[in-house]
Amino acid sequence: MNRNPISIVVGIVLLVVFLMLLFVFQVRQSEVAIVTTLSNPPRTEGPGFQWRLPGPIQKVYKFDQRVQNYEGKLTEGQTADNNNLLTQIYVGWRISDPKQFFLKFADGSVAKAEERLDEMLLSAKSASVGKHPLSDFVSAEGSSKFSVIEGEILSAVQAQLKANSYGIEVQFVGLKKIGLPESVTQTVFDRMKSEREVLSRRYESEGQAEADKIKAKANSEAAKTLAAAESEATRIRAQGQKAAAAVYPTFQQNPELANFLLRTEALEASLKDRATLIFDASTPPFDLFRSASTNLLKK
Repeated sequence: MNRNPISIVVGIVLLVVFLMLLFVFQVRQSEVAIVTTLSNPPRTEGPGFQWRLPGPIQKVYKFDQRVQNYEGKLTEGQTADNNNLLTQIYVGWRISDPKQFFLKFADGSVAKAEERLDEMLLSAKSASVGKHPLSDFVSAEGSSKFSVIEGEILSAVQAQLKANSYGIEVQFVGLKKIGLPESVTQTVFDRMKSEREVLSRRYESEGQAEADKIKAKANSEAAKTLAAAESEATRIRAQGQKAAAAVYPTFQQNPELANFLLRTEALEASLKDRATLIFDASTPPFDLFRSASTNLLKK
């Protein structure tokens, strides 16, 4: 009896797929694989399709090589000035050497690795907090030294990882949370209030000094302006007196002419702009009109 060709093809395909599952595995771009062969040293495989022997001869362990975040616990420590402080930090870490990581932690357990990392973070954090006063963490003037403290913790953890060859790289450390125990909260608030009052007085003093400086400058400029104006007025008065002194002898020789000229100038000034005047003809200098009309009638 002849077998159906389609059944044969399907059987072959299924066999190939089965063999592929036994002998081939895939590693993603973000992963790295460790392949163990019985008691032989493990080997590392990168992204792509890789060959293996079926288990239990060979086993495959895959690890994510991207940066992973881990948050430590909120723990209490003592600052350099003997104040209790609650702190919590976070880190970004990645597997830098998969083989070392696999050998240091049973079957490359990430949980075990984070437990060890937490111990190192706690030690480094306690050491760094103990070197700084409370004002480096909490200050009314905004002069906290978070970046310095984070750098100290990062350096300490990196040194421990390198010394023990864990195959782990910590790329960044940050302070996530800072708290104060209830026993010291009021003390810290009082200190912050005192610092704020000192800062306020300093700003007030600086503002008053600047105001006095501006006021003194304004008074000096005003005095200079008044002095210049007084000097100009004195010069103009002197010129006027000089001009008056020049014509005074002429006016003395003919007082009536001088009186007439002065009245004429006053009349000219009053008629300089177009206007309608209502005046008393007996009041100087408008009495000139009466004199002029009388002379015209006589003629």
